[in-house]
Amino acid sequence: MSKFVPLSQAVSDNLHDGDVVAFEGFTHLIPHAAAHEAIRQGFKDLTLLRMTPDIVYDQMIGMGMAKKVIFSYAGNPGVGLLRRMRDAIENEYPRAIETVEHSHSAMAQAYEAGASGLPLAVFRGYKGADLPKVNPDIKMIECPYTGEKLATVPAHQPDVAFIHAQKADAKGNVLIEGIIGVQKEVALAAKRVVVTVEEMVPDFADLHPNLCILPHWTVDAIAVVPGGAHPSYTFGYYQRDNAAYLDWDKISSDRELFAAWMQENVLSATPEVFAERVRGLKND
Repeated sequence: MSKFVPLSQAVSDNLHDGDVVAFEGFTHLIPHAAAHEAIRQGFKDLTLLRMTPDIVYDQMIGMGMAKKVIFSYAGNPGVGLLRRMRDAIENEYPRAIETVEHSHSAMAQAYEAGASGLPLAVFRGYKGADLPKVNPDIKMIECPYTGEKLATVPAHQPDVAFIHAQKADAKGNVLIEGIIGVQKEVALAAKRVVVTVEEMVPDFADLHPNLCILPHWTVDAIAVVPGGAHPSYTFGYYQRDNAAYLDWDKISSDRELFAAWMQENVLSATPEVFAERVRGLKND
């Protein structure tokens, strides 16, 4: 059976209420279209994993989808706060959420451990830091070989991971160019993997084989969604929409304005709108 399916099916087949889910992409290739489809389908009680939660998680939290967020640095990059996330934390609106904060390194190490089938990540870090005082998941151990004190965190093993990429070939192999972030690790750590791509091509014959980040057997479903990372960027296809991030600060600061924007731009929209949104951002 083909791995290529409509985005609505890719999401409904692989995401369920109560799942631990990661929508990953580090400034680049953030899977906004997949997250918007999850919002439209109204999933609840999710545990959201992500390095640097930005506006896509602000939207999901503001829609009441999350019960817990495990993250490193939360903010609207280059602008400021995540106002819907802050409203949930401070005022329990639209619901209370639990937060578990880590460093960037710890999050990446936890994905790496999950991808390796290990129960925990061990690394040098958190020495002299205050996070262990507020995050009981951070535990120190003594190296049995050197006696050095090392930090540990539980491995990330999400139920499902969503990522965006440039291309998939006809077999379902996935290619990423530019900043890779933790997309490979989160996919290998997850039980199920959904990838949105800018395009499907017959093969990668004219490209370097190392660009193939995920072989087809690691992926459960692929949806072709041009522009699916907007307002983040996709190297070689379109630039970052900086104006959208600036606009989000105003939109997200008011509950009614946020609800109206979500109704118009997410709940009443379809994945096809992403291609229209990046039309003026195309790379030459």
